[in-house]
Amino acid sequence: MNQPIFLAPVFQDRIWGGTKLKELFGYDIPSDTTGECWAISAHPNGQSVVKNGPYQGMPLGELWTAHPELFVSRSEVFPLLTKLLDASDDLSVQVHPDDEYAGKHENGELGKTECWYIVDAEPGSSIIFGHEAGSREELVRMIQDGQWNELLTSVPVKAGDFFYVPSGTIHALGKGIVVLETQQSSDTTYRVYDYDRKDKQGNLRELHLDKAIDVTTVPQAYVPVSYSTREAEGLTAVSFVSNDFFTVERWDVNGTSQLPASSKYHLFSVIEGSGSLLVSSERYELRKGDHFILPVGFGPYMLDGRLQLIVSNE
Repeated sequence: MNQPIFLAPVFQDRIWGGTKLKELFGYDIPSDTTGECWAISAHPNGQSVVKNGPYQGMPLGELWTAHPELFVSRSEVFPLLTKLLDASDDLSVQVHPDDEYAGKHENGELGKTECWYIVDAEPGSSIIFGHEAGSREELVRMIQDGQWNELLTSVPVKAGDFFYVPSGTIHALGKGIVVLETQQSSDTTYRVYDYDRKDKQGNLRELHLDKAIDVTTVPQAYVPVSYSTREAEGLTAVSFVSNDFFTVERWDVNGTSQLPASSKYHLFSVIEGSGSLLVSSERYELRKGDHFILPVGFGPYMLDGRLQLIVSNE
């Protein structure tokens, strides 16, 4: 299949959501508390739908099952999930399980290792990234005593920053941040602390402290991040992370870049600018907020214009 697979996103309302997905990307969001755009997703809780070509109207999970030749994957389910998140308010402090724990306790769900590319951040924005407890006993005591300021590690952020968030890492986006998140295809979150917020019905939001304590990495272990950059005509590619879960890069296109066919499928999200994708004399216009997959063997192709993309594959 020598054409891209463009996808229609699914939007999720969240207590901490806002309107920046409309303001920054032009999406027709369903509410003023739209927190998440599930841009490339085959997860049952929100599946993207193909927008073009012979598979138009097909949910991504169905395409994955019916046409494995497009992906040639070692995974039984579509393994990745690309999101855009608008943190108009602080997110709950949370932690995710790994594959083994989730498989045992969450009906076979994948674990959730993820990473964040900061698309936009208001001045003074910060995230929770890790904790200060030296032992699991200290972690339990500090949670029980509500010593959140002493326990949680706050890190200032700005647009263009990247964070790798393995399962077991206590974390939270802070108010005023928009991120593109690449993650395992999982919807399992254990909430540790939620600032005593109440939902629309006036109820305190549920916490999952027993499971959270079970899966949190103690003491905190930070994975060293080492970026690499490669240059080609019209293209600068920065590699942020490459591991057993995903490879994530940022591509800056400035002019025209010729790319070879690939033996892997790739996920693309346009986060800035506009341009074109050209293959086999066909031209596909690209604009900020577009998300698409290039299947196995796609190309050779050209990217043209001034645009910034987050590119990932398993």
